[in-house]
Amino acid sequence: MSLFVKICGITDVGAAETCVDAGADAVGFVFATSPRQVTAAQATAMASSLPDTILKVAVFRRPTVEDIEGVLLGFTPDAIQADHDTLPFGTGLDLLPVYRQGGHEPPENERFLYEGPVSGVGKQVDFDRAAEIARRGEMILAGGLRPDNVGEAIRRARPFGVDVSSGVEIAPGIKDPEAIRSFVAAARAANERLVSR
Repeated sequence: MSLFVKICGITDVGAAETCVDAGADAVGFVFATSPRQVTAAQATAMASSLPDTILKVAVFRRPTVEDIEGVLLGFTPDAIQADHDTLPFGTGLDLLPVYRQGGHEPPENERFLYEGPVSGVGKQVDFDRAAEIARRGEMILAGGLRPDNVGEAIRRARPFGVDVSSGVEIAPGIKDPEAIRSFVAAARAANERLVSR
């Protein structure tokens, strides 16, 4: 089974294009208050350089309906990512609910993102706990992942996918192209080892 790889917190066209070249499946544009926050116009400009095969995700943190509607006036993502109890319905877009370590467990047989209590701070989740959560559905694992630990995360948690932001940066909001390539390569290699067993 192919591993889903998402690079989140993209703030410039060069980083977005590096994600494509590295073989990522999705990029995330952050609309929450963060060093990685972008506007709808900026996200549209970056997304316009990406192929249709790359999933473009609008990322929110505990948004109001007005927050999401405001972004959607200027940017059309493929999916919306937000805390599970704040996701809007009826947008016609795919939804990626976020469940956090120590909080509610996700329902079974759905796709969801699982991460630490706070987004974008690089705090590693408990891989053993994540392995238990992964059995519930298609879990995309986030939280403290880096090129040097994503292999262990995949081996121990067996996620559907992985998501990284601060773990491939040289400074908050500034992606390191080499780290992006290393992360994707390490994730793919770890998944291949599992599949070939």
